[in-house]
Amino acid sequence: MNQPVYETDFPGLKLLHRGKVRDLYDLDGWLLMVASDRISAFDVVMNEPIPLKGEILTQLSLFWFDYLGDVIPNHLVSADPADYPAVCAPYREQLRGRSMLVKKARPLPVECIVRGYLAGSFWQAYRENPTVCGVKLPAGMREAEKFPEPLFTPSTKAALGTHDENISLDRMEELVGAELTAQVRKACLELYRKAADYALSRGIIIADTKFELGLGADNELILIDEVLTPDSSRFWPAEQYHPGGGQPSFDKQFLRDYLASLDWPKSPPPPPLPPEIIAKTAARYREALQRLKGDN
Repeated sequence: MNQPVYETDFPGLKLLHRGKVRDLYDLDGWLLMVASDRISAFDVVMNEPIPLKGEILTQLSLFWFDYLGDVIPNHLVSADPADYPAVCAPYREQLRGRSMLVKKARPLPVECIVRGYLAGSFWQAYRENPTVCGVKLPAGMREAEKFPEPLFTPSTKAALGTHDENISLDRMEELVGAELTAQVRKACLELYRKAADYALSRGIIIADTKFELGLGADNELILIDEVLTPDSSRFWPAEQYHPGGGQPSFDKQFLRDYLASLDWPKSPPPPPLPPEIIAKTAARYREALQRLKGDN
């Protein structure tokens, strides 16, 4: 097995941004997106990498970009390092399997979240007030219960180390305009429905997910960043689904649950992760990939 990649450093390439997981390089007309093996929880990046995580995220994103291409265009140019600009040639082996050459876009200033089930922070907010993000939810819902229809619930984009904030559609319209808000909402709900139907056929419930959208060179709305991975989604095994409490998952909820059991204030610095937590987290990511993309 290759050594885990915590961060990348490619002399001669211009590092534009190092996010929670991805390192982004500016290649003049394109961007090079490299998925590391870093993992974050509660908006804090852990010190230990999760083996093969970046490759799993990349494979899943490539699968979904292809599968959902008829719903909305995306930013992918190529995931084959042989197609990348010549300046990348010395790093082809390091880039193989965990990178994408993508079109430049102007990311929207909001996170585009679609929820099919009542979970996570939405469940916590619902317990205090059944109107969440300006959406009045049915009374008496249980944790992990399925909504009558999927909900589009945008949030702000927080700086690294701080938390996103749920906002209403009215607030999103103030930020990006009513026309673009309507276009984004429609696209995200279509993406979710198509993906959720497919995933269910493979034994996975997509409880919720976060899409990143941006405007391309001609102001066309496109899907960017990653899509429908265990980092951006809640994946539950359909055969174990029982509403009324927390669910087993194929995502980083396992890590969140472990961290929540510690006396840790959910702020930097992160606590050290025991080897068994790293191994079990890695196993969940691998199973998500196998279930969703494995041979039929």
